[in-house]
Amino acid sequence: MASLQVGAGRGVGCCFGPLDGRRQERRAMAALRPPRAGAGAKVAEGDKVRLGESSVAVSKLGIGAWSWGDTTYWNDSEWDDRRLKEAKAAFDASIDSGMTFFDTAEVYGTALMGAVNSESLLGDFIRERQQKGAVEVTVATKFAALPWRFGRGSVLSALKKSLERLGLPSVELYQLHWPGLWGNEGYLDGLADAYEQGLVKAVGVSNYNEKRLRDAHARLKKRGVPLAVNQVNYSLIYRTPEENGVKAACDELGVTLIAYSPIAQGVLSGKYTPENPPTGPRGNTYTPEFLTKLQPLMNRIKEIGVSYGKNPTQVSLNWLTCQGNVVPIPGAKNAGQAMEFAGALGWSLAADEVEELRTLAREIKGIKMPIEES
Repeated sequence: MASLQVGAGRGVGCCFGPLDGRRQERRAMAALRPPRAGAGAKVAEGDKVRLGESSVAVSKLGIGAWSWGDTTYWNDSEWDDRRLKEAKAAFDASIDSGMTFFDTAEVYGTALMGAVNSESLLGDFIRERQQKGAVEVTVATKFAALPWRFGRGSVLSALKKSLERLGLPSVELYQLHWPGLWGNEGYLDGLADAYEQGLVKAVGVSNYNEKRLRDAHARLKKRGVPLAVNQVNYSLIYRTPEENGVKAACDELGVTLIAYSPIAQGVLSGKYTPENPPTGPRGNTYTPEFLTKLQPLMNRIKEIGVSYGKNPTQVSLNWLTCQGNVVPIPGAKNAGQAMEFAGALGWSLAADEVEELRTLAREIKGIKMPIEES
């Protein structure tokens, strides 16, 4: 059964400290030890943040389960036993590293032949792990605002089916995956109904622009239900939430920003180059031309990472946590990636490094997502 651990406060710490003594000391100490780029330490037990004004506390870094079971965008259009074992290993490694917050959705892994629903996989992983003893897992899933779904009842119906696939009586967080073409007020009422019925401990939205976010917050507030999160695309090279008012509105309203694609679908890991672009649908977005423009930023990320004994993935994730009120949820397809992600926590970039990377990233034009115009 999914469990939660309530934190004492918002837990949004500032990454900015004195720029001289402490920074030089960190770098000196890092120089005395060999870099451990792929290593990740266990997240401290008390290292949690509360989602908005809700009672739900999560690890400062979560794991996205979009790729688990998927055959449309990930996994080279194929889901097999090897990928299943790797996903299970990623789940176990995440738990072992202290990252106990998992984000899934009813539409993850439901498309092409061979796909397996991500919610079902996550539920299986939780049950298998619990056979070894009690384990803390915080689960978030999402409602798909499909055109034929109408009213608050559609939210409750979809949620109950998600709970069946997960094998859980309730989840910690339930989100509207994207704005509907119509009926969004009814969807929000459905979230409030689910909260009041105890089927969820917190509610949120995803891919909501500033106006929709404020409207949702106001409508739920009338029911006495806090809007806990807005989950949006946010990374060092995709800073639209900073530019369109979403990040500022989240901070103002006390809504946690959950950042999906926080390493730009692997591009900020440094594994891709103009000569070796990503395969599949990602290759249409992150082209050799785009990756060529990215190289100056990647070179600086690597340089900064060496001084901390960290790799580009860890530096890029840490940059996000330094923004405050942000919980990144990178997707882990295997145990190595999960352990790598954990290495993004327990340390902080210096304030001037955060701003230097932001300045360099401004030279790269972000790729707009159509859903953000809705």
